[in-house]
Amino acid sequence: MTEYGRGPGSEPWHPEDPLYGDGGWEGQQAHTGQQAAYGGQPQHYPQQPQQQQNYGDWGNGRQDAYGHPQQYQQQGQHSQQGQYPQQGQQGQQGQQYPQQYDQQHYPGHGQQAYDNNGWATGNHQHVQYPDPGDPYGQQAAAYGGGQSDYYGTPDAYPPPQPPSRRQAEPEPPETDWDPGPDQGEHAFFAGGDDDDVDDDESGDGNGRGKGRGRGGKPKKRRSGLACLVVVVIFGGTVAGVGYFGYQFYQDRFGAAPDYAGGGTGETVTVEIPKGALGNEIGQALKQAGVVKSVDAFVAAQSQNPDGKSIQAGAYLLHKEMSAESAVEMMLDPKSQNNVLVRPGERNKAVYKAIDEQLDLSSGATEKIAEKNFKSLGLPSWANDDSEIKDPLEGFLYPGTYPAAKGMKPESVLKAMVTQAANKYKALDLEAKAKALKLDSPLQVITVASLVQAEGKTNEDYRKMAEVVYNRLDRANPETYGMLQFDSTFNYLKGESNINISESEINKNQDPYNTYTQKGLPPGPIGNPGDGAIKGTLNPTDEGWYYFVAVDGVSKTEFAKTHEAFQKLKDKFNESTGN
Repeated sequence: MTEYGRGPGSEPWHPEDPLYGDGGWEGQQAHTGQQAAYGGQPQHYPQQPQQQQNYGDWGNGRQDAYGHPQQYQQQGQHSQQGQYPQQGQQGQQGQQYPQQYDQQHYPGHGQQAYDNNGWATGNHQHVQYPDPGDPYGQQAAAYGGGQSDYYGTPDAYPPPQPPSRRQAEPEPPETDWDPGPDQGEHAFFAGGDDDDVDDDESGDGNGRGKGRGRGGKPKKRRSGLACLVVVVIFGGTVAGVGYFGYQFYQDRFGAAPDYAGGGTGETVTVEIPKGALGNEIGQALKQAGVVKSVDAFVAAQSQNPDGKSIQAGAYLLHKEMSAESAVEMMLDPKSQNNVLVRPGERNKAVYKAIDEQLDLSSGATEKIAEKNFKSLGLPSWANDDSEIKDPLEGFLYPGTYPAAKGMKPESVLKAMVTQAANKYKALDLEAKAKALKLDSPLQVITVASLVQAEGKTNEDYRKMAEVVYNRLDRANPETYGMLQFDSTFNYLKGESNINISESEINKNQDPYNTYTQKGLPPGPIGNPGDGAIKGTLNPTDEGWYYFVAVDGVSKTEFAKTHEAFQKLKDKFNESTGN
């Protein structure tokens, strides 16, 4: 829209229009050839089709009075200088006119005339404006009598207002939501960037800068940072989905991660607890750096025919081994860093095995046991007799225990004692001792150690337990409280001899010699196993008082009377050549 309103088309202005040549509403009359009053910048408008008009009293009515066809342009606002590109040729150029709001004087000029080629040099008619605030006061007289009023038509825009009366077009109400793509331009994709700020600063100062919208309001700028954030988030999401998707595929369908070969030269000791399953063993190996994944070990163990026979204990393995190599090495006895306590084995033999496994000097573990036995976890009822030769006897529970180089003997012994204490507690030996007419739980373990030393089978254990209980009765008519077990004499001698002379036995008065001492020895003579303990707690009730290993090795027969015992003794002598 122009300042003069928009009509049906592009219409030139009559030269006698009092506003023609007016430089604007700022109280300054721009003479022909001078700069317009709008910030000193010419106004440019898109070119409109040319219309030739004959203006009633213009010279001879020809349109080329300015030396070439005139073009009038209308868009947004009207510009004086933009209408006539060749105003510099007008005869009025070079003259200065004093400018006032109440009236305008053009010295030396009367009525202005026009010829066929441009402006004449005649006098310019004096024009007065009664009201400087109302430049349209005499507009009706500005045109010829036949000129139509372009502001009075129904299609015309209202006439322009002076600056003091102009009102900025209303701003669209701001909302707290951005229009969608189908309702308007989204803020993220709006034009402009950081360079637009320079355009705002380089404007003409009247709100016409490139970076300003209607009414001089700066356009909203969008930084490239928003785009960068979106790219980073989108990229991270894609990467995360891809990573977890790959992991999901590997977990479900891919082969388990595994090392190759027999491992590095670095060795490590891995302890496998009793009762550990394949996945638990794999976890221990992975934590020690032996295998790469638990799944690889479980698969290798299942594929090996002997894989399920891996026992608890300590294993000396290499780091970064393939799972297959780890299984094979664990099945090799050479890699097993363990100490095995067998049922009925005496403590002296266990101490020696620990010394060898830990690469200690002979007797080192036994000395530590004698010195530190109280700190190894014995039950409160243990070691209740001052005649006990070894307080730990009967408390190194049979089983396999880790014992690798670098470990201390105390830790190995404590593991054995702890296992025994837990087992005995679970059996409630204090209550069982009273039921069996024994003085203490320690005596139960002592009976079990005797049964373990003499018996060979679970049935033997039960019968031998009955023999012990029957003989402990000092009123029994067969032995009168004497046990007469060779195993007790062998224990005090540190031997395992079945050929013992009666003279040697009868002259030895050691508390552990049950041939010369009534009742039980002061303490256990070995470490009983599960079978012997169960037989001790559940003896037979058949009247047995005697037993003899008739073959001198494994075949044991029982008797209820001394006469029957002599027959079994003769059988033994025949089998052994005595």
